[in-house]
Amino acid sequence: MKKIFAALLLLSVTGSVTFAQNVLDKAKNTAKAAQAAGIDVNGIANSILGKLSPALSLSETQKPSVLTAVTGFLKDKSGILGLANTDKAAYASKFAGLQGGLFKKLKTVLTVAQYTKFLGLKPKTNDATNALSQLFF
Repeated sequence: MKKIFAALLLLSVTGSVTFAQNVLDKAKNTAKAAQAAGIDVNGIANSILGKLSPALSLSETQKPSVLTAVTGFLKDKSGILGLANTDKAAYASKFAGLQGGLFKKLKTVLTVAQYTKFLGLKPKTNDATNALSQLFF
């Protein structure tokens, strides 16, 4: 009986360790994909926050929430950037979903006036020198 219990315990621990390793591998692969796409997610997110903070008069309590939302969006976006060259329709569809999720999060963090002002910050074209372009294009 003790041997059976020990075997079951060993199997459950092994399964847990394997699952945890898979989660770590997935996170590493996402980070590698972002680097391969040439995106410095944290750098761009901080640059975006640097533009949004004064433009929207973000409070100290809003800044971490906005940074988290933007960083998550950029990480997810980096995962689909390869589609921009191979399947533009799939990219557009997935990007629209990601952007909708970001905007939904921002609506809960920002006031109505701040959110309206945020939408007004959308660049007219995809300008590589404007970090805010990452959120809209």
